Amino acid sequence: MQKITTFLWFKDQAEEAANFYCSVFKNSKVNNVTRYGEAGPGPAGSVMLVTFDLDGQTFIALNGNPEFNFSMATSLYVNCETQEEVDQLWDKLTDGGKPIQCGWLTDKFGVVWQIIPEVLTKLVQDKDPEKQKRVMEAMMQMVKIDIKKLEDAYQEVS
Repeated sequence: MQKITTFLWFKDQAEEAANFYCSVFKNSKVNNVTRYGEAGPGPAGSVMLVTFDLDGQTFIALNGNPEFNFSMATSLYVNCETQEEVDQLWDKLTDGGKPIQCGWLTDKFGVVWQIIPEVLTKLVQDKDPEKQKRVMEAMMQMVKIDIKKLEDAYQEVS
């Protein structure tokens, strides 16, 4: 088991969310579903915890108290290699969710994600401050990140 595991708190959608996320990401699976017993606090037999892996990372989802919600203060950052990967993940995770800006979105369960191509990090870390500035300005105009537009801004192509 990994030392640090992301723990996601849902009202009553832990199993549905885990199954959905496993359908979105390659090399993913539900590992275990634990149900509440007679002692509760949830109804006996209902899902309490779901342990699942998304592309090698373990997550735990809990059906807990409905007064706690996800927020922009915590997000899941997905490092994408290609525009195709960005597009596929974006389309699946925004289905029933909400696009935000700069590669951020909220999925249908309220979980906040960042779908970011690796090249963005590389371009904004360039030693040339003018190139950094152009890339950041281009990104700030985007909802879903477009690699070609970032590269054009980097190269100063209009």
